[in-house]
Amino acid sequence: MAEAGRTERQTMKTKETVRAAPALPLNTILDGDCVERMRALPDASIDLIFADPPYNLQLKGELHRPDNSRVDAVDDAWDRFDTFATYDAFTKAWLTEARRLLKPHGAIWVIGSYHNVFRLGAELQNQGFWILNDVVWRKSNPMPNFRGKRLTNAHETLIWASKEEGAKYTFNYEALKALNEGVQMRSDWVIPICTGHERLKDEAGDKAHPTQKPEALLHRVLVGTTKPGDVVLDPFFGTGTTGAVAKMLGRDFIGIEREASYRAHAEKRLARVRRFDSDALEVTTSKRGEPRVAFGVLVERGMLRPGEELWSLNGRHKAKVRADGTLVAQDVKGSIHQVGAHLEGAPSCNGWTYWHFRREGQRVPIDVFRQQIRAEMRAG
Repeated sequence: MAEAGRTERQTMKTKETVRAAPALPLNTILDGDCVERMRALPDASIDLIFADPPYNLQLKGELHRPDNSRVDAVDDAWDRFDTFATYDAFTKAWLTEARRLLKPHGAIWVIGSYHNVFRLGAELQNQGFWILNDVVWRKSNPMPNFRGKRLTNAHETLIWASKEEGAKYTFNYEALKALNEGVQMRSDWVIPICTGHERLKDEAGDKAHPTQKPEALLHRVLVGTTKPGDVVLDPFFGTGTTGAVAKMLGRDFIGIEREASYRAHAEKRLARVRRFDSDALEVTTSKRGEPRVAFGVLVERGMLRPGEELWSLNGRHKAKVRADGTLVAQDVKGSIHQVGAHLEGAPSCNGWTYWHFRREGQRVPIDVFRQQIRAEMRAG
């Protein structure tokens, strides 16, 4: 009886623990310090982090154009740190929380300029993140260097890193390839800075945020490295570009922003955003990532019958389907791949595209049945 009582109490305690676990504040903007807010979120709860931290530009006085007009540069209090050591301590604190929050196969993107990106990269490695790529965002319309003493700063750098070496992070290779007209996506991205109708303005007509990122940049990041339903955290939310794109693409987001004016602009912006329909959210996937379907399943389900003849793509060879999902042709029997390779005298053969069946006088590849089954598997 005593043992049974202990077991019951342990079960109740476990249930209480589960109930007490903090719920994620999905699709909300949290106000306050990012480190403190991140500390309140549960371990291993985030799929992807996109971080656009202060750049620590170290501006000395105002910046003017040759005609003496003032440049609307980043001179806000949130971008000022007394020393590099102070900035490094801040970077270490928020990246520590970022790593704790990521799921085992989660990943992080950080973006910065030459002022801070090298410090960010060093701390990422210090904490055990595994750098996957650095991406050069080349701005097609950069701000000129008005003083004429340096090169025009026409790019920013993004670092993409998994939580640790060997982690199975999300990478939608085929989707990014499709975005790039069928060519493998490179690590240099030419995207204009945020201008025109996308640039948010305050009541006076000035920029609502000095470093608002273009939605095109976040679109590429989220399409390429997340899935619908993933949770994306932006600890430096600003006016909400990450949240807006995440919402459109069917991802959940959590934003953290301490500046009230930025939060207000972000809330209004997000209220206007509508999610794309489910069909539009589908992206091109790698064939390796598709559900595996055995040829025998087609026979089991009656899509192809034992004894039915299949024809090769070139029409020169035929084989019969057997009850166990193998083929027999002339002097060979085996899988759809083995028989095709033997008949063609080739080292290998993709039987799914090689073999065809006849319907109403037409030859149809057996792969249409495989795709039908895969669609059913995804729907289920």
